[in-house]
Amino acid sequence: MGEILFLTHRVPWPPNRGDKIRSHHILRKLLAYKPVHLACFADDLSEAQEDSAIKANLASSHIALRTKSNWQAGIEALATGKPVSLTSFESEAIQGYVDQILQSRPIDCIFVFSGQMAQFVPASYSGRLVMDFADVDSAKFESYAESGKGPMAWINRREGKLLSAFEKQIGERADHSLFVSEAEASLFRQRSGLDEQKICAVGNGIDLEFYDPDAIAAVSHDCSGPKIIFTGQMDYRPNVEAVVSFSKQAMPTIVARFPDAEFIIVGRAPTPEVMRLDGENGTRVAGSVDDIRAWIKSADIVVAPLRIARGIQNKVLEAMAMRKAVVASHPAAQGINALDKKHFYVAENVDHEAQLVCELLAHPAKAGALGDRASALIRSGYSWEQQLANIATLCGIDAPEMAEAAE
Repeated sequence: MGEILFLTHRVPWPPNRGDKIRSHHILRKLLAYKPVHLACFADDLSEAQEDSAIKANLASSHIALRTKSNWQAGIEALATGKPVSLTSFESEAIQGYVDQILQSRPIDCIFVFSGQMAQFVPASYSGRLVMDFADVDSAKFESYAESGKGPMAWINRREGKLLSAFEKQIGERADHSLFVSEAEASLFRQRSGLDEQKICAVGNGIDLEFYDPDAIAAVSHDCSGPKIIFTGQMDYRPNVEAVVSFSKQAMPTIVARFPDAEFIIVGRAPTPEVMRLDGENGTRVAGSVDDIRAWIKSADIVVAPLRIARGIQNKVLEAMAMRKAVVASHPAAQGINALDKKHFYVAENVDHEAQLVCELLAHPAKAGALGDRASALIRSGYSWEQQLANIATLCGIDAPEMAEAAE
């Protein structure tokens, strides 16, 4: 029986942010079939040293600390003609581990999670290669360039162009390239010219037992007014732009009608720009919390007002699973097999977001029914088991190996 080498740009545990959630569940699935060797990066020493049941079950692992600064990566990118996304993650230690594992172990599949990790696959490797891009990252940088100006617009335009060429190169080499939604897969087919046999969608799922609204108590708030919740990693640019826009543009309309309404921003590492929103227009920055579920459960409405978004938003799936009425922008709603006005509300613009939130706050029964239908939808088709049903086949694991693992 062969073995798998799994490459990912972040430690895939605990599953507490979007990319780590996806890599965590895919890795756990593959561990059920074959020995897996892991190479990844950690942002700090505590993350590198954190224990996990998954870590204990790995055949081997190498976790490298990310120490390269953004300015150093930028200089290297300009000097070499590479995307910053690649120079930021260059590592002799990771490359050495990969080379050693390929020489010493019977690796018959390399699974790469996130495009920048594909640079560690040697040109000489001839086995199966599965590339999980999740999103078309180059398109994200193109969006940044279109909405920006000055030097940053040029930098993002350059990044989008170079990264697009790299993505196409890897897509041509890989046996299968995976994307989190059919919309992302279709976009990559158009950009790369590759066909459906090589490009496919493997959606995100939800840990339905963990996100059971009946298994957790809501956070107790000082304010008795309606709660509008946003969740996410708060040093991630699209999340920052989303909450700034909603706080400054939507909340004045909402608090004019519901003076005691609160917009609560929940998530790790809020930037100074996010922190400055605290106390303005009914906005409160909660920051990092012990259990995101308790905050979601306390919400009257969950909002996902992202202006730039790719793939499927876990924050939307989580809120829907917990029977919450969700108001999402078009970018945040894409990729989710749900119907506007039946399972969630999709807003055309920031004024429409304010209008929809006010409508749901004025009619709690309508919000409750929307949340009930949302939860039923997620529980019927968004378990990780359902979403990853084909992952073993894509990785070349045959039926006897699957049957052996199941025994």
